[in-house]
Amino acid sequence: MEPVRPLTDFPPSLWGDRFLSFSLDNSQLEELAKAMEEPKEQLRRLIIDQTIDSNKKLSLIYYVYRLGLSYHFMEDIDGQLDKLFKELNLQDYHEADLYTISLLFHVFRSHGYKLPSDVFKKFKDCSSGAFKEDMITDVKATLNFYECTQLRIRGESILDEAFVFTEAQLKSVENTLEGNLAQQVKHALKTPFHRGHTMVHIEYLQLLHKEELRIISQWWKDMNFDVIAPYARNRVTELYVWVLALFLEPYYSHARIISSKVIVFLSLLDDTYDAYATIEEMRLITDAINRWEISAMGQLPEFFKPFYEIILKEYDGFKKQVPQEGRVNLVEASKHALQEQVRSYHQEAEWRHIGYVPSFEEYMKNGLISSSYNLLSKTALIGMGKIVTEQGFAWYESHPKILTASETISRLHDDAKTFEYERERGMTATGVDAYMKTFGVSENVAVNEIMKKVENAWDDINEGCLKPREVPMDLISPIVNLARMIDITYRYDDQYTFPENTFKEYITLLFLD
Repeated sequence: MEPVRPLTDFPPSLWGDRFLSFSLDNSQLEELAKAMEEPKEQLRRLIIDQTIDSNKKLSLIYYVYRLGLSYHFMEDIDGQLDKLFKELNLQDYHEADLYTISLLFHVFRSHGYKLPSDVFKKFKDCSSGAFKEDMITDVKATLNFYECTQLRIRGESILDEAFVFTEAQLKSVENTLEGNLAQQVKHALKTPFHRGHTMVHIEYLQLLHKEELRIISQWWKDMNFDVIAPYARNRVTELYVWVLALFLEPYYSHARIISSKVIVFLSLLDDTYDAYATIEEMRLITDAINRWEISAMGQLPEFFKPFYEIILKEYDGFKKQVPQEGRVNLVEASKHALQEQVRSYHQEAEWRHIGYVPSFEEYMKNGLISSSYNLLSKTALIGMGKIVTEQGFAWYESHPKILTASETISRLHDDAKTFEYERERGMTATGVDAYMKTFGVSENVAVNEIMKKVENAWDDINEGCLKPREVPMDLISPIVNLARMIDITYRYDDQYTFPENTFKEYITLLFLD
């Protein structure tokens, strides 16, 4: 007799087999790479030109960063900013306007230099302590100031106040603006640059990323996931965009392919535990994944056997693809994180099975793991090459504050936007429910307090990007970028389950336009 299952009717894929037909012409890729060399060299010469005024230099670096081109020139940009920061005399900016100060702050902070937020004090009224109202006459400057507030760390009350002030001012003029500025304000209010996905409109990268998407889409089809797991969300295209946010540089192509496969496993496992398997089946699945051996196949429910075999084979493949050469075993670390992930899914299922709502502390202990960001950040290291040293991996294993912050954002932002839908599906142990139970507050208060924790976690992420850093920024970036994808996906509602808006827009811009 077929068991009663908690089936969920997820919307189908928006894309089907659309990206399978893409064909990459390597000669075209080589021609584009060659054509880029001279413009790249011209831009590099500008970045290192000692005769350019420092403000113009900062403006140039700002736009290179905003366009997502910094990875071409990181050593040159770091060298220039090191020099400019050491020589910086804030007295020279005593008469500078808001736009100039905001640009200065944004460039240095976004590259890890702790320029003090006190540089904005002069824009406050001495008697009232409020920001001067005449600031709002320059919308472009207000917009830049608003973007600066996204880089705040804990304790920077002036930027906390500035965020509230600039957001209100931009919203008040949003519908009166026209042209590019209107679009910039609208986009910034929807997704501030610091929390967004770097959209790189460069044909060379677009061709490479489309080819990677084709490879992952073909793999999904070859693995027969639509047949193996018909109950699950087919979001292979959206998941590739998620991974693309981690690192868009061409030299991390192999790392993106591996991470895409693992994030597909995550999504399918999530739906297996949340929307299909019975509690008895989940116990067997959890045990088998913890054992991690083909002999465990015999104990598994029939529907899960093909998927289990794929997981084991793919991880064996990762080991063969990534030479260890005496370095840390990153594949093994990813495997252990996946096992831990499944145990966290199982814990949530056991709570749900008995209708138990844990304390908020108990929920978060498990929830940081179920956020999946420990697994995804460690998996991102596979295929990144020699930059992942033993010291770098040890930093990850120490579970630094910035990783906890990223996990917190993932878990709580997701909960705050999906708890109502989750309740409809019989979920009793969401972060909102746990918070309400523990602190005896209403639903609205719980959601607001949870979102405050999300904002505090963003402050911790910003602090974790400041110099001096324990590891190179390339190793920190995946952690930060994972948090950015949560902000994009759950800023308004669950755009992963229902991807008709944000994800559809991103995918169209990245691969179709």
